[in-house]
Amino acid sequence: MPLHADAETPVTLDRREGPYGEIVLRQRGEHHEIIANGCFLMDTSDGRSERLLVDAASETLTANGKHPSALLIGGLGVGFSLAHAAADPRWRRITVVEREQAVIDWHRTGPLARISGEALGDPRCVILHTDLLTHLRESADHYDALCLDIDNGPDWTVTDDNENLYSPDGLAACQARLTPGGVLAVWSAQPSPAFEDALRNAGFTGVRTEEIRLARGVPDVVHLAVSPA
Repeated sequence: MPLHADAETPVTLDRREGPYGEIVLRQRGEHHEIIANGCFLMDTSDGRSERLLVDAASETLTANGKHPSALLIGGLGVGFSLAHAAADPRWRRITVVEREQAVIDWHRTGPLARISGEALGDPRCVILHTDLLTHLRESADHYDALCLDIDNGPDWTVTDDNENLYSPDGLAACQARLTPGGVLAVWSAQPSPAFEDALRNAGFTGVRTEEIRLARGVPDVVHLAVSPA
């Protein structure tokens, strides 16, 4: 969720109070950005890390001899991950879990439709308005990859309750939704050795962290782990 917007004064387009606090859509120059409870999440100026999150998962699947088919994206954000996944015909089913109705509205009828509009019309793609951990615990669906981008990383969550996703119970819920050999990919603004240890302790294999080089600033990273076959 890196910040790459220019220094122009932002204009607030929508501000809502939801069950998890305040969520704001702002425009800064030609770009849009999402702010949650005063914390910058992401903007539309550079979707490289969101696209590479999906690529890292599909490449790991392919390297392990597994065909990418069913994908869950945790967090709709500004839509780069969804649009990128929908452009790949190998993904036959794409589910996006987003807990903020405001974010969904900004994509369906607002300015973020310019990024996700085509994907939203794709019959392979479904958006679920629910909490990610609730879906992981209650759904019977299985996925070849979980691409999670709901926080600034395991050590920098947007809300305190999001910490549960990275706990042993949360990682067990992730593993339960993955097919054998499936991939968990988690975006982060910085490496987290403690999270790597948590993934191994949860029974994941092939745990590693890949850097995402950006035009400026420190690299983002993707934490990758494979569900036992």
